[in-house]
Amino acid sequence: MKKYAIIVAGGAGTRMGTEVPKQFIEIKGKPVLMHSMNRFFNFDNNINIIVVLPEHQIEYWQKLCIAHNFIVPHQIVKGGTERFYSVKNGLDLVEEISYVAIHDAVRPLVSKQTINDAFESAMQYGSGIPTVPMNDSIRQFEGENNFAVNRSNYKIIQTPQCFESSAILAAFNQTYKSEFTDDATVLEAAGGSVHLTLGNVENIKITTPHDLIIASTLLDSFE
Repeated sequence: MKKYAIIVAGGAGTRMGTEVPKQFIEIKGKPVLMHSMNRFFNFDNNINIIVVLPEHQIEYWQKLCIAHNFIVPHQIVKGGTERFYSVKNGLDLVEEISYVAIHDAVRPLVSKQTINDAFESAMQYGSGIPTVPMNDSIRQFEGENNFAVNRSNYKIIQTPQCFESSAILAAFNQTYKSEFTDDATVLEAAGGSVHLTLGNVENIKITTPHDLIIASTLLDSFE
């Protein structure tokens, strides 16, 4: 059965405070996006990698691949105005009978075990969504009031989110809603079942300079 990895790279670097989009910032001599792609290629060198980029960043990415002699096979797709449309464009290249992982480009520390478990879950249940427990206390707000809630009832959601292809292709044919915060919410809105798997705590989403420091420190243990 074919496997796909759609890697969504739409960041602009605003919260990072840099002119370079965060997916192109270098860690250990390579752009973040290349590290993320290597995770999937090293997991399965037959996987079909699809990179979704804003149209104005495609040429820059191609130049980076030449400069870094980056030869991991992949297809490039133009992104959309929202993440939903970017993923939808990537799904246009997916064959009907397959399994699809959808991953944030700025999560370069995803483990092979996390990827494997998500795919295995998709094969068995139709979806596999990596999660990690919440360690901090959390409070819920209602108007001007707030109260403690049981953190064991909540999980932090990660990517890659993996799906049986026909289910996720059908889900992305529905009309976009602002409540679609990730691909699992799209599947759920279409009536699909969301099955959770265990992620890895290192699999952070690089958004701020602080995240960049953490990722740079942790990356050595993943090489």
